[in-house]
Amino acid sequence: MSGTVAGPLEQFEIKKIIPLEVGGVDASFTNSSLFMVVVITAVTLFLMIGMRRGALVPGRWQSMAELSYEFVAGLVRENVGREGRAYFPFIFSLFMFILFANMIGLIPYTFTVTSHIIVTFALAALVFVGVTIVAIAKHGLKFFTYFMPNGAPMYMAPLLIPIELISYLTRPVTLSLRLFANMMAGHTMLKVFAGFVVLLGAFGVAPMAIIIPLYILETLVAFLQAYVFTVLTCLYLHDAIHLH
Repeated sequence: MSGTVAGPLEQFEIKKIIPLEVGGVDASFTNSSLFMVVVITAVTLFLMIGMRRGALVPGRWQSMAELSYEFVAGLVRENVGREGRAYFPFIFSLFMFILFANMIGLIPYTFTVTSHIIVTFALAALVFVGVTIVAIAKHGLKFFTYFMPNGAPMYMAPLLIPIELISYLTRPVTLSLRLFANMMAGHTMLKVFAGFVVLLGAFGVAPMAIIIPLYILETLVAFLQAYVFTVLTCLYLHDAIHLH
């Protein structure tokens, strides 16, 4: 029907493309799965095209690829230190996946995989488990001294240790919620104003004028969320390596 638009939350609906059940578990290939493949393919092509020539005087694509590499390398150096170089491939892959997922989701009629808490929580849980394994592998049982701040009197241990432990265990929750909430809220707002443009027809100039700066802002948020997720990952890794 003319003038009818989809609700702002319909863009987040998971739709099955290839129904599949394995051992009673729904393992269907969905629109979310498809766009994860698209994101990974886009990142791979971006880096392959950018670095295929390796020219001394870089072209546009090579400059962007090198800038991405140097940007993340700088984050690792500043927030983790020299010891963080061994973990650079993982951190770089994480940043590029989130950045491309956020940016591709801004293209009309695509799907934003980072707008789903299950995806962002899986990424955050991967970081949390990985960082914890690094800490235990490096420090052994000394890792548990992390939950008792240096210099704190022992009589404060019954209070400080539960606080530090809860703070540590909530890391994957806060890390995933921040990314998920920002992407979902921004896309919902864009969809609301886009709906006004369609419904108002010729009078939709005002909502359109609002959409343009909102789209620019959402593009900035898409980058910032990838940046924040990566910086926090680096800080957690710094804590795991140095235990402070």
